[in-house]
Amino acid sequence: MKCDVISLDNKKVGDLDLDDAIFGVAVRPDLLARAVNWQLAKRRSGNHKTKGISEISGTTKKPHAQKGSGRARAGSLRSPQNRGGAVIFGPVVRSHAHKLTKKVRALALKTALSAKQAQGKLVVLDSAVIKVAKTSALAKQVRDLGWTSALVIDGPETDVNFSRAAANIMGLNVLPSQGANVYDILNSDTLVLTKGAVEKLVERLK
Repeated sequence: MKCDVISLDNKKVGDLDLDDAIFGVAVRPDLLARAVNWQLAKRRSGNHKTKGISEISGTTKKPHAQKGSGRARAGSLRSPQNRGGAVIFGPVVRSHAHKLTKKVRALALKTALSAKQAQGKLVVLDSAVIKVAKTSALAKQVRDLGWTSALVIDGPETDVNFSRAAANIMGLNVLPSQGANVYDILNSDTLVLTKGAVEKLVERLK
């Protein structure tokens, strides 16, 4: 499919033929959900922790006699029913990550790219390069382009000046092509790909 290529000055500078096998696949919400859940699960620190009975500091002495006092049987002051006692089956430090096959991850990324293309929210940029890292100048260009929430994906490396200027603009994120992922694509309203990014994504997903 043909797609217009624009510059940062919002002028058409050519067109590009997008591969239907990557930018024209059927949208699969189930795959997108699986990929997002996989990404967010890996991101969790998993450092929530409560103390078990063996970790509570305190005496091991039996609180009172087993019989004769009229009270309930008790073997430890560190039991969960006592103040300051243990937590039974509480959370422990662990990894929340789970596996997702390479084929599913690749198909989910193709689906995310195709979804943006189908919605008309995919923009192809000739290059994301500026001469001076000045936020105000880039912010004006972004406003003129109408990008309120955009993810810019560049080639193997991002332009240092562009990345620095974009860092202070709310709603504008910049990633190299190898950092392209389902969550960030779906989390942004507009997906902006440079010609270098399109080339690398086709090479990666073919």
